[in-house]
Amino acid sequence: MEHEEVDVVVAGCGAAGMTAALTAAHLGLSVLVIEKSGSFGGSTARSGGGIWAPGNTVLRKAGITDTPEQARAYLAYVSGAGVPAELRQALLEHGPDMLSLVLTMTPVRFAWVPGYADYYPEAPGGLAAGRSIEPVPLDGRVLGAELAHLARPYLPSPVAITQAEYRWLSLGPRHPRAILAGLRVAGRAARSRLLRHRVLSMGQALAAGLRAGLNASGVPVWLDTPMTGLEVRDGRVSGVRVTRDGEPQLIRARRGVLLATGGFERNDEMRRQYQRAPVGTQWTTGAAGNTGDGILAGLELGAATGLMDDAWWGPAIPLPGGPYFCLAERSLPGCLLVNGAGQRFVNEAAPYVDAVHAMYDGNTPENPHIPAWLIFDQRYRNRYVFAGLPPGKPLPRRWYAAGAVVRADDLAGLAAAAGVDAEGLVKTVTRFGEFAAAGKDEEFGRGDSAYDRYYGDPRCRPNPNLAPLARPPFYAVKIVPGDLGTKGGLRTDERARVLRADGTLIEGLYAAGNASASVMGHSYAGPGATIGPAMTFGYIAARTMAAAG
Repeated sequence: MEHEEVDVVVAGCGAAGMTAALTAAHLGLSVLVIEKSGSFGGSTARSGGGIWAPGNTVLRKAGITDTPEQARAYLAYVSGAGVPAELRQALLEHGPDMLSLVLTMTPVRFAWVPGYADYYPEAPGGLAAGRSIEPVPLDGRVLGAELAHLARPYLPSPVAITQAEYRWLSLGPRHPRAILAGLRVAGRAARSRLLRHRVLSMGQALAAGLRAGLNASGVPVWLDTPMTGLEVRDGRVSGVRVTRDGEPQLIRARRGVLLATGGFERNDEMRRQYQRAPVGTQWTTGAAGNTGDGILAGLELGAATGLMDDAWWGPAIPLPGGPYFCLAERSLPGCLLVNGAGQRFVNEAAPYVDAVHAMYDGNTPENPHIPAWLIFDQRYRNRYVFAGLPPGKPLPRRWYAAGAVVRADDLAGLAAAAGVDAEGLVKTVTRFGEFAAAGKDEEFGRGDSAYDRYYGDPRCRPNPNLAPLARPPFYAVKIVPGDLGTKGGLRTDERARVLRADGTLIEGLYAAGNASASVMGHSYAGPGATIGPAMTFGYIAARTMAAAG
């Protein structure tokens, strides 16, 4: 068996792994990145690319007023008592430095996403203005030939769109800000065609920028190189066993191995073992290679795990081509979400993790919440973009054929088609109309939070999230518990070192990203609270390995 030897081996080429590799190279360590798939970027390349890292230089330059005390109070509120304070403090302490290093070592640039609120902005320390930043659109030519190996986005688009633009574009062409956003996107696309280069945005821009940084730092990335196991010598993880070009190979790691291999959202057996039914791999938007490899490797060495029952959930439509993760659609006025009894059970505009937790918590054979149904009328369909379709455009026939959507001229017929209680649905829609007229959701408080209002329609008054459902035909769209990836994994300490159940260290082994148990606990601080901590703990892992020499 051939073998290589470096200071650090990073398994996984998403944001966590690439940030760790950049940091290790910056600190003078030799580092090798291995990736099981034939592309780099993982779930990061499929994401919105947002980063939640309070106190960073981008936020300061944007004039965002924040203090360490506020961020500390907010993260404690979100993550809860189950997450050690040391982990939370490590994220807040090192996040800004991580981002500064990325800005120094890569071509990617970031901008604050104006008004994209923390998910609980009214909580202690929460910010209605938001702490999320996103990549500025990036010229794909910075990658050269490596651009061909960038993982595909979750929703392929012929044009580059930012998160900030998506917010306004979802409102349709009647809104002035939507028109301006559309003109910006069209101008960007025209320049791209004129100059014959590809412009990248969101997670594509982040992944490409990090990869360009690795190129500039001379860090090798081995694609199509799955990890087959960890090498242990004298009680310490000393390397990684891989398959490369069809042959087994050993890569020795003098300082340590970082597992940044993603979650287990694509592993049916693990999902059935650890998570509530109904669950499966068909509703996730996570990368195809995320089958829990790093977690399983850690378990073989006696590692402890946490949060394995949870995921970065979000209501999703099971479309024939794959799940569509709902963001703006369920917050816009003129829609509501019901269970089998035809009743609402959650604030439709709530953070997406909370919406799916409510689906699972309420789900019973007598009153199924999975699937739930997003109900709306023709006025809603005429006004807003829905699942990428322009306002007014008929929903595709294949959606109906797949059972993802049903339509009827009245609510009783809609209830029959969806299999929900007709009397319950009629009562729910009637009461919802009363809430809309008053501008106050007396049942679930939809529109009370600044987060709710971000994806609302400011033209709709008195509440940007509420409007009656009155214009037939009516639509019911099937909603299932989708996810961006699982959030449970190997337990780590504040230095990203993997722990056993008794709290002792597995020497030489580190984890970051969705291969580790999330610092967010069962909740979600805000836009970018997956990627921000993933990158930060990758950064911390590399610093820890550098200091161990």
